[in-house]
Amino acid sequence: MKLLKFIIEKTNTGYSAYCSDKPIYTSGKTIHELHLNALEASNLFLEESGKDITLDKIELDFKQFFDYYKIINAKHLAKRIGMNETLLSQYVNGIKKPSKKQVHRIVEGLHEIGKELMELTLV
Repeated sequence: MKLLKFIIEKTNTGYSAYCSDKPIYTSGKTIHELHLNALEASNLFLEESGKDITLDKIELDFKQFFDYYKIINAKHLAKRIGMNETLLSQYVNGIKKPSKKQVHRIVEGLHEIGKELMELTLV
C-alpha cells in the first residue's frame, strides 16, 4: 500500500486532517492522537477492499509539524544532526519533500533531544 499523505489544520479544539488523494477525514486533540485517528479512518475507508494500512504508511505533512512545534529551531536542529541548514529549511517551508531516509534522520534527532529533555533536572 502506498503512503497516504494527510494535510493538517489547527482548529479551536485541536487538529483536523484530510487525506490529499482519498476521501478520508479525521481530527484529534494532539498530533499523536491525530496520527492514530488517521490510521483508524484510513482502515475504515479501506475495509471494503480487504486491505489495511499500518501507521508507517500514514504521512502527516512535514511542514505542519514544524508549524506546530515552532519552538524547534530548524537551523540548530540541522547543525545537531549534521544536515545542511538550507536543505532542512526547504523541508520545513514545504519547498522540498524529504526522502524517507532524511525523515528518519530528522526524527531520530528529535527523539534524541526529547530523551535529553526528559532526563533533565533543573536545580
